[in-house]
Amino acid sequence: MAEHQDTRINAPEWSVSELSAALRRTVEDAYGHVRVRGEISGYRGPHSSGHAYFSLKDQGARLDAVIWKGTFARLRLRPEEGLEVVATGRLTTYPGKSGYQIVIEALEFAGAGAIMAMLEERKQRLQAEGLFDAARKKKLPYLPRVIGVVTSPTGAVIRDILHRLADRFPRDVVVWPVRVQGETSAAEVAAAIRGFNALPAGGPVPRPDVIVVARGGGSLEDLLGFSEEIVVRAAAESAIPLVSAVGHETDVTLIDFAADLRAPTPTAAAELVVPVRSDLIAQVEGLGARLAAAPVRLQERRRADLRALSRLLPTAESLLEAPRQRLDAAGDRLPRALAANAVAHRVRLAAARLSPQTLRTRMARSGERFAAQAGRLDMLGRARRAAFGLSRRGLGDLSRRAGRAIEGMLRAERRQLASLSQLLEALSYHGVLARGFALVRDAEGRAVRAAAAVAPGAALEIEFADGRLAARAEGGVPPRPEAPARRTRKGAARAGGPDPAGPTLFDR
Repeated sequence: MAEHQDTRINAPEWSVSELSAALRRTVEDAYGHVRVRGEISGYRGPHSSGHAYFSLKDQGARLDAVIWKGTFARLRLRPEEGLEVVATGRLTTYPGKSGYQIVIEALEFAGAGAIMAMLEERKQRLQAEGLFDAARKKKLPYLPRVIGVVTSPTGAVIRDILHRLADRFPRDVVVWPVRVQGETSAAEVAAAIRGFNALPAGGPVPRPDVIVVARGGGSLEDLLGFSEEIVVRAAAESAIPLVSAVGHETDVTLIDFAADLRAPTPTAAAELVVPVRSDLIAQVEGLGARLAAAPVRLQERRRADLRALSRLLPTAESLLEAPRQRLDAAGDRLPRALAANAVAHRVRLAAARLSPQTLRTRMARSGERFAAQAGRLDMLGRARRAAFGLSRRGLGDLSRRAGRAIEGMLRAERRQLASLSQLLEALSYHGVLARGFALVRDAEGRAVRAAAAVAPGAALEIEFADGRLAARAEGGVPPRPEAPARRTRKGAARAGGPDPAGPTLFDR
């Protein structure tokens, strides 16, 4: 017991700093370069100093980690919360906390599962912000004037795109060269997208109507640059419609969700942004043919409609049937009406014959009327004398009223005279001559109604609307076949029936 106590008393004495330094040397000598696999925990981004502090953990332990500012800028893989990584660095101690930590010099994914988990977590976070919403998608122009391509200028991708565009519909192409793999690829792709959007319209470099972000196939790690948050946000913010053509059809990157349209391959992207020129020419020619044929078809349809409607219109014969029937009925009633009118006038004339009794009656009535008129004249004299004091203004009013009454009577007489003049003009045969007919008279001035009544060599007079001509009859012309002539008035009168044709031009 005493010997053990002497050993503790004789142990060398260490200061805290000396012991910490000795432990640091021991740890660094034993673990100078290590690779540690774990899940990043407690990462909140770089410190204001530029250094990054977080922890690596697994199911049973936690290890503090630090990335110095200079190393952080050179990392291919930036740390993210929950990401499973393999960290390469050196183990050391931190005297201020009496703990140990790893100074990380490089980071890499801990297998494909870790990459997929990281991409899924990033996708869910960006989708929650609304960057992948369908409402944000823009429609591609049908035929862009300029196409912007973000890709490597030396790869096969740009040659495939240009070749496919030349086959379908040649367009102007502006290439923004970028690295499609490596540490700086994400920043260059994002800068290219924003650069195309910043070009002014009508500037020296034409502003594209659609942007194609293209890259050939590759491994999951090779395509990670197109899943970086900076690229996804640039694609979502683009005011120009954007097509994502990264990798093959089975490759999926986060820019595919933010783009307005995803193409399975770069060649397919060229097919999506332009139509086939030959198909477009054929379509235009077809539309032109239809446009040229449309007026012809419209004219034919209108002609058919007109023919159909014309069948529904009444003919001239049907329109004249009712007036002809009314004229015939009036012609039937005319002789009876004339006879009745003559009888009525004959009765009135017989009733008006003079006799001594009639004269005495009329003289008595005239005496009564004379006495009545004398009485009225006496009354008018008295009234005139009573009204002798009327003022000049009253007499002027009476004069004006009398003048207006006379003017009204004159207007009525003028209207009646104009009406009778129109009736006379309508009944005159001169109106018939004005429509192109002519009146033929013989040497005695009688109207000639039939060709048979004119002897060859007879002198005739023909009256037109604008004058008269002398003529002489020659040989007859064979008559034209016509329907049986209607009976004339004289013939009808001799037969005792009505004249179906009514009064004629030549009846005077």
